[in-house]
Amino acid sequence: MTVFLVLGLAGLVLLALSLVVGDLLDGAFNALEADWISSAVIGGFVSAFGFGGAASDGAGLPVAASLAIGGGCGLVVGWFAWWLTRLLKDSPSDGTVSIGDSVGLVAKVVTDIPGDGYGVVRVVVGGHPMRLNASAHRPIEAGAEVNVTGVLSPTAVSVTEVWQS
Repeated sequence: MTVFLVLGLAGLVLLALSLVVGDLLDGAFNALEADWISSAVIGGFVSAFGFGGAASDGAGLPVAASLAIGGGCGLVVGWFAWWLTRLLKDSPSDGTVSIGDSVGLVAKVVTDIPGDGYGVVRVVVGGHPMRLNASAHRPIEAGAEVNVTGVLSPTAVSVTEVWQS
């Protein structure tokens, strides 16, 4: 039973390290080109094998049955760890916020926008505040709300006042 418990604890340590540090076996098994070989999968298998074997051994089952039960527990938990890591690796991520994403949003004028030059507006795009140079057909005072109508350059947008009823 002691060997099973040591394996279970060693597997938990490997899982904790892979959570904090990342994949400890990164590149170690490149020759096999298998996605299922990772420290999370191996740590899950070893810990479940150890604790499953210790539980069945503590229940008084023979060693062969304890090995089989531990192996079954290890396979189930190892598969689950593989499934979770694959799910996380294949999940979509939001792209980088760009100035083009600000078109159609409401912004606040930070510095006055003259009729023949640029001022500064603040717009929140996807939760990210952006300060952009802004041009308008008519002068707009600081503090006014404006709609972003187009992109003029990588750092400048065209705006128009929000229509108030």
